[in-house]
Amino acid sequence: MQQSEISIILQSEPSPLEITVKGWVRSFRSNRFIALNDGSTIRNLQCVVDYENFDEDLLRKVTVGAAIAVTGYLVESQGSGQAVEVKANKIAILGEAKPEEVKLTILSPKRHSLETLREQAHLRIRTNTFGAIMRTRSKLAFAVHEYFQKNNFHYFHSPIITGSDAEGAGEMFRVTALNPNDPPRNEDGEVDYDKDFFGKETNLTVSGQLEAETYAMGLGKVYTFGPTFRAENSNTSRHLAEFWMIEPEMAFFDLAANMDLAEDFIKYVIGYALENCAEDLEFLEERLLQEEKSKPQAERSEMTLREKLNFIIDNNFKRVTYTEAIDILKRSKPNQKKKFKYLIDEWGADLQSEHERYLVEKHFKCPVILFDYPAKIKAFYMRLNEDGKTVRAMDVLFPGIGEIVGGSQREERYDVLVEKMKAMDIPEEELYWYLDLRKFGTCVHSGFGLGFERLVQFVTGMGNIRDVIPYPRTPGNAEF
Repeated sequence: MQQSEISIILQSEPSPLEITVKGWVRSFRSNRFIALNDGSTIRNLQCVVDYENFDEDLLRKVTVGAAIAVTGYLVESQGSGQAVEVKANKIAILGEAKPEEVKLTILSPKRHSLETLREQAHLRIRTNTFGAIMRTRSKLAFAVHEYFQKNNFHYFHSPIITGSDAEGAGEMFRVTALNPNDPPRNEDGEVDYDKDFFGKETNLTVSGQLEAETYAMGLGKVYTFGPTFRAENSNTSRHLAEFWMIEPEMAFFDLAANMDLAEDFIKYVIGYALENCAEDLEFLEERLLQEEKSKPQAERSEMTLREKLNFIIDNNFKRVTYTEAIDILKRSKPNQKKKFKYLIDEWGADLQSEHERYLVEKHFKCPVILFDYPAKIKAFYMRLNEDGKTVRAMDVLFPGIGEIVGGSQREERYDVLVEKMKAMDIPEEELYWYLDLRKFGTCVHSGFGLGFERLVQFVTGMGNIRDVIPYPRTPGNAEF
């Protein structure tokens, strides 16, 4: 007797061998048909019960949400919707779910809002929607590693606790072992972090980039894929306080090679999802179509979910300078008719999501890579161009989401980097090790960062980033 996953059973032929399948009850109709799901697929396995041969007390425990084991034979299905079903000979209750309590949870059969599902995040994985999202997330994570490993990158584990602020933004979560009620203080009355666990102020990382650069200078091509943290008080559908970042860093890569890599990488992982998450993406696409029926026609997407994914794969990414983009946006109808929330008046403006989406969805009608941004709106480590006012930065823009990737050619010149750090009040002693890279065999190098949840959000079509991570961490919310 063998125990098999439902995803495998549904692709099998009828067999005279007895099998055992374990899962959670999705429904039990007419005291005869059990819909069983074990999380391996969005599809349920139908188990047919001859109720006259089973104890009534046992069958009363076969309720929605209960964990059970069904032993029987795989036979050709007599009904529509599935090719095979299990003719049950034996049922074992592994874990009861009391009907009166199930009615109070998202396990009940009625449709629930995404907000309600977030309130019961420990149970929402049992729903079709979140099963599909999280299986897709898992496949995408595998595709990330597969792509980089196939292309001779080395996986680098960057530190979670750090004493540096890679972005220079200052929005970081402090890590301390000091007593919050009675911390040691110095002569000026300030908290004395010299007495703290690490002997200095430390924080949760906002990026593994700077550390990854050090390893790229020895291993050539590396990538990080791990959790990062931003103490940004932003309650939007696109921001999380804790999220996962993919950050490759490559020695001897200029900006053009960096853009080539970003485009090739994105197309690979999306193609992998289309090939390996077909059933889940079909379900999520249908869910999205149903959701959009309640929207005005003007707000509905022009493409279905899978059409949008294929759109990314089938189109070359258009490469446009920031200066060209500003000219296009200044002349655009939404800007001239003051339809943009943030009007574009002059060169140097920091582009918003509405501007990025206009370029992708309305003007170019393809994915866009913007590059050569004003130095004043970008980080200190980006290479200064010969014009002295722009840097070798690049952003990849997608339909429906705007920026999904941000990267740059890094500043490899010691003197220029020191001057930029001084201009931004970044102490040299704090990043002495980063400056050392420019003293010992410096070279042209580049990298980019991609927020993994943004990628999952795009691939699954979900409107809120809180629905593509198991337990979202946002301002005022660290539940579960």
